[in-house]
Amino acid sequence: MTKIKLCGLSRLCDMETANELKPDYIGFVFVSKSKRYVTYEKASELKSRLSPEIQAVGVFVNKHPQDVAKLMQNDIIDIAQLHGDEDEDYITQLRLLTDKPIIKAFRIKTANDIKTAKQSTADYILLDSGAGTGTAFDWDLIKSIRRPYFLAGGLDVDNVMGAVKELHPFAVDVSSGIEANGVKDKTKIAAFVATVRKEDRL
Repeated sequence: MTKIKLCGLSRLCDMETANELKPDYIGFVFVSKSKRYVTYEKASELKSRLSPEIQAVGVFVNKHPQDVAKLMQNDIIDIAQLHGDEDEDYITQLRLLTDKPIIKAFRIKTANDIKTAKQSTADYILLDSGAGTGTAFDWDLIKSIRRPYFLAGGLDVDNVMGAVKELHPFAVDVSSGIEANGVKDKTKIAAFVATVRKEDRL
C-alpha cells in the first residue's frame, strides 16, 4: 500500500479532514518564508486535534538540530523532514538528540542527485523537484532506485495514479496539488486520497 502524506496543513479544519480521510502522514511547515508556515505553538494546537493514527511530520530548512529535536521530544511532531542543506553531520547530531525518524529531502535534477540520495543515512529520503515549487521532475531519473522513498513535486489527482503505477514509491507527498485559492481544499484532498487507494487496490 502506497502511503500518503498531506503536507502544509495549517488549520483546525485541515485536522478534521485528515482525521476523516486517514492519510498516513500530515506535514507542518516550520519555514517562515513559506505561505504554509505554522508556529510551534500553532502546530502544538493542531497536533492535539490530530488522530493518533496519523503521524505528524515537521518540515525544516537549516534549523538548529536542538530546535528540531525539541519539537520531537515534546511530541509536537513524530518525524523530522530536512529540506535544506543539512548534511550527514547534521543527521548525526540530530540522532544524538532524538531516536525519532528522519526524512531527508533531495532536489532531483541529474542522475548524480539520485546517487547522493541513495547514500543518505536518513531513515527515509524524499525526492522532489525543488523547495515546494509544485512542479514535477523527470521521473525517468528515479526508475532504477531501489531504496524506498517519498515522491513529491507537482503531484495532484490527475497524475498521482500514473506515479503510483509507474514508480511504486513508498509514499506520495502532496501540498499545492490539494489546494484551491491558496488553502487546502477538502474535495481535492478526498479525491487525491481516493485515487491513490484505488490504484493500490487494482
